[in-house]
Amino acid sequence: MQHTHARTRHCPHCGGFSTVAVTTGGRHLDGSRVTIRVTCPGCKGTGTATPARTALTRAGK
Repeated sequence: MQHTHARTRHCPHCGGFSTVAVTTGGRHLDGSRVTIRVTCPGCKGTGTATPARTALTRAGK
């Protein structure tokens, strides 16, 4: 018997890479690169897609 795991949907904006380090082009005194951390605004750093919000509708009279 095989078990399947629930698949987590990746964020469509970042593809699951929620936080990245971007180089600014500068260097520190020791020669290492100056980087800044950028977090995905779509998933707010979680890397997963949020479930779609469902609108409630009224059926009938």
